[in-house]
Amino acid sequence: MAVTNESSGSHELHEIQRAGQSISLYEAPTSLARALDLLGEYGHRARPVAGGTDLLVELDRGARPGVDVLVDLGRIPGLDEIVVDDQSIGLGPLVTHNQVVASEICRTEATPLAQACHEVGSPQLRNRATVAGNIVTASPANDTISALLALGASVELTSASGRRTLPLDQFFTGFRATALNPGELVTRIIVPRLGAHARGVFVKLGLRRAQAISVVHLAAVVEFDGDTVTDSRIAVGSVAPTVILVPEARAALVSRTLGAAEIEAAARAVVDASTPIDDLRAPARYRSDVVGTMARRALGALARGEELATWPDHPPLLWGSGFDGSYPNHGEASIDDGTPVTASVNGRTVTAAGAASSNLLDWLRDEAGLTGVKEGCAEGECGACTVHLDGAAVMACLVPAGRAQGAEVVTIEGLATDDVLHPIQEAFVDCAAVQCGFCTPGLVMASVKLLEEIPDPDRRQVTAALAGNLCRCTGYNAIHAAIQQAGESS
Repeated sequence: MAVTNESSGSHELHEIQRAGQSISLYEAPTSLARALDLLGEYGHRARPVAGGTDLLVELDRGARPGVDVLVDLGRIPGLDEIVVDDQSIGLGPLVTHNQVVASEICRTEATPLAQACHEVGSPQLRNRATVAGNIVTASPANDTISALLALGASVELTSASGRRTLPLDQFFTGFRATALNPGELVTRIIVPRLGAHARGVFVKLGLRRAQAISVVHLAAVVEFDGDTVTDSRIAVGSVAPTVILVPEARAALVSRTLGAAEIEAAARAVVDASTPIDDLRAPARYRSDVVGTMARRALGALARGEELATWPDHPPLLWGSGFDGSYPNHGEASIDDGTPVTASVNGRTVTAAGAASSNLLDWLRDEAGLTGVKEGCAEGECGACTVHLDGAAVMACLVPAGRAQGAEVVTIEGLATDDVLHPIQEAFVDCAAVQCGFCTPGLVMASVKLLEEIPDPDRRQVTAALAGNLCRCTGYNAIHAAIQQAGESS
């Protein structure tokens, strides 16, 4: 509904009714050199895209004035790899949070990072969102930053003029500000391995159990020689304009055992270093109180060797059976709104234009005519737009439509074959798991991938898999029952 300006008689749209920024060109190069050339050619008009889960929301809200070109790095070979050597774990800029969660070496030798990645968003979002994107966005609430700082990570930056490496604690220059120069890309995050004499942990406080922006997050790494602490790093987020390291906490621990008095001294140092503000998620005083408690609990877990005590068995990734974390390379693309985009959608070839200025959700609905894909929030919070992209469940509202060029997409319309419902659809009917029906397509699509991956999930795994899907009618018990029935009958 338009709002009338009584003094002028004109109509003004509410902020949420206004169109976001329009993208005129979507470029998907297949080499790093070409990507750097494009960024240099278009200058301030261009933004690189890895997962795009933050950038697409910002564009929709008009938060990137002047940007009308996206340079998608997703078709450049090798950028989605986790490379391990004797000393470090290297993350390419396309490595997603779920790739880290699935990595055994990250779980055991970059434990805080794996734990932080598991806390980011939902499985569908973690299938697109990247660790590099998390640090480039540079919000003090971004979970992986504290984990990487505590681990002593560094970052490789590449431009047309060469490469340089910065310790991560020098990468952040202020609130949502980094040391990236124009035309420069993060091309690797280098994470030292914990090794046999070090332990690390990440803890987070949010206002709900999943899909929560951190009220406070904290990561701690402690190195030991026997029972004596030889080094430690504690990083805290959402308590200052940037995620901060607390050297005073290190001073309280080094050359001592990790006992109650030392833990208390380190916790007090963390509190003293924090300078939080009041915001919608919490008042400053609460953050100051709780960050000390979090430090005590984190260090206590490390003292007891319980840093992985809450790590879930087989955390759902929604990869299904045909996806290994890496998306296939569909070749170079240069797309404006007049360029036909061709994709395999539900097993048939669909060719349609209008992709440059659209996300995948709008392209599927408006150009491909597949209205089973729903828009509930347009920011990756509700899961109603969940589809399968090249085998993985993703939020279609957070995927550039140009990404569909050459890809395989499955929507709710593609599950039934020869008018025979998919077993999950049958189970939803049998268990009365369909209420208003708006959220149902996304829930079904997520459930299909869950059962491909974990044929007989327990309730905790079902809950974790559906963390990104909101039911407006709160009919979760019936939904859980339907998934378990489909699993038992498979």
